[in-house]
Amino acid sequence: MDNSSGVGVLDKAALVLAALEPGPATLAGLVAATGLARPTAHRLAVALEHHRLVARDMQGRFILGPRLGELASAAGEDRLLAAAGPVLARLRDITGESAQLFRRQGDHRVCVSAADRPTGLRDSIPVGSQLTMTGGSAAQVLLSWEDPERMNKGLLKATFSAAELAAVRRRGWAQSIGERESGVGSVSAPVRSPSGKVVAAVSVSGPLERLTRQPGRMHAPAVVAAGERLSQSLRRGL
Repeated sequence: MDNSSGVGVLDKAALVLAALEPGPATLAGLVAATGLARPTAHRLAVALEHHRLVARDMQGRFILGPRLGELASAAGEDRLLAAAGPVLARLRDITGESAQLFRRQGDHRVCVSAADRPTGLRDSIPVGSQLTMTGGSAAQVLLSWEDPERMNKGLLKATFSAAELAAVRRRGWAQSIGERESGVGSVSAPVRSPSGKVVAAVSVSGPLERLTRQPGRMHAPAVVAAGERLSQSLRRGL
């Protein structure tokens, strides 16, 4: 089969990306895998690195870059947001607390959907709010399944520890008590893409006087179930 598109530079860039799909590669490895001349392979890899389509690992080898993951996540975002409204409303009604859906964007997490408790004392996070990745149960979830390098970088300024993230991975949910804001607690669980990658965190949050010092005991089952429903919606493609 002829894989040429007629646009030579794009075809060669696609060769470089395909060569990195199995894992990290040195420049020599790229040359061997693509059949490109060494200067051409190097020039394309560096250009793709500039656009974050290619990156380097700690040994300086070329790897697929973070922009590819961001684009893949964006492709599924409409399906996720379409499912989020009713799932968050149900979670709010079951727990009696405000519910949110967060996605990671760089060093922040962004609230992309929310269902607030209608009355009484509540934790309201407007859609579009950018929150830090240094504290809160959603930040724990979004960091817990990252690759070791990104996880360690994220832990440098975090209020939680590597041991706490290990506990999150083991039990499948996270809780926070006053990490993001004094007097506020939360419980979060992962939302996974069809490949199993964590692409979002679903949460409930509210005052500690209702959530207590162990909010997970109260709400983890409902939050985990909501995360599973959203994950299923991505697998079904709605």
